[in-house]
Amino acid sequence: MALEKINTSICIIGAGPAGTSTSIFLSKLGIKHIIVDSANFPRKKVCGDGLDLKSLRMLNHIDPKIIPNELLNTPDFTPSWGFRIISPKGVNSDFILNPEKGYEKRVPFIVSKRIIFDNFLIKKLDSSTADFRQGTKITSISKEGETWTLKASTADSELTITCKLIVGADGDHSTVLKHLGDRKVNRRHYIGSVRQYWKNVSGMSNHNLLEIYYPKNLPMSYFWIFPLSNGEANVGYAITNEIAKNFNLNIRETFKEIIEKDPAISHRFKDATPIAELEGMGIPVASLQRKVVGNGWILVGDAASMASPTSGEGIGTGMMTGYIAAKFIEKGIKANDFSEVVIGNYSREIFKRMKLEIRNYNLSLKYPFIANLVANYLIGNNFISRFIVNYKFRGLLKTCYEKEVEVELE
Repeated sequence: MALEKINTSICIIGAGPAGTSTSIFLSKLGIKHIIVDSANFPRKKVCGDGLDLKSLRMLNHIDPKIIPNELLNTPDFTPSWGFRIISPKGVNSDFILNPEKGYEKRVPFIVSKRIIFDNFLIKKLDSSTADFRQGTKITSISKEGETWTLKASTADSELTITCKLIVGADGDHSTVLKHLGDRKVNRRHYIGSVRQYWKNVSGMSNHNLLEIYYPKNLPMSYFWIFPLSNGEANVGYAITNEIAKNFNLNIRETFKEIIEKDPAISHRFKDATPIAELEGMGIPVASLQRKVVGNGWILVGDAASMASPTSGEGIGTGMMTGYIAAKFIEKGIKANDFSEVVIGNYSREIFKRMKLEIRNYNLSLKYPFIANLVANYLIGNNFISRFIVNYKFRGLLKTCYEKEVEVELE
């Protein structure tokens, strides 16, 4: 078996959206690095498949032409012009964000299967600065002084990587977290979910609205229907693990029961057909506020438990952590120092953007039954909901397409 040795300053472990974003933004800064992933792309990933404003903002940072010239010109990416909240009584509240004149391509959401989107990002890696090794599994991690030694294997070779900084971008089951002794599931800050692809769900909007339903008797949980091309939809259900445990709730069975028996939802699936197996996923959320940086290491995406605690969305937050991490890595390169003293403010920068969501989630944990009731009330209140859409959300949309993310290094 062939043996290869590589010496580099930076090694990114994991090539999902967080890892590839870190790589892409490092390349923009002219920083050479290696990025490895155990999978061969394209590869399947269980997810809700929704790209929110954080995701789109990061894509704009990669290249402002990506959304109008690429994503909106292929059926693999479905533009969504708003969202729909389904009340427990089955009443739809549609919030359509019609684009302003001159900004017809400023779409607020896009839906794409992760096997498509992740592979799309892989193709954006810059081979002049990024040495991408797919099908490469990290088997051991050790450190001596300031130097990391990573052992890896492929189908037909072995690889030894030495570096000064490792970026843990390898998801919820992170090898880096295991090495650090911090791969533990905290049920209060972990969302259990299931997802299944369906065909011909009735009542879908011509505007491809993202649909959310908050069951009033299932606190801190939500059911979703996200539109895809060819009459398909990503359908799923998510709930905080601690709540599911307290209610002795089986997430898979609850998903099936909503589809088959819930009067607000079941009629939509009368003539629909599942086209894939029901699959589960765990979502580590930012309310955990995990330690995300140390001497010679930094975590991004799900490895950093950075999914939104209020929505469970992790693609945009993962890409954002990759963008911010690249800025601090550049700082470490310039100082020739990757100690926590130099790059430690990375933690402050990623968590300050999640402050409000973390506060709201922790408040909901104290009063779980109130959470879904409040969500349904706010959306059902015409004045409040219109204010949210016409002012708050349109402001966020403008920020997404026009404002660069500011990172304070000191």
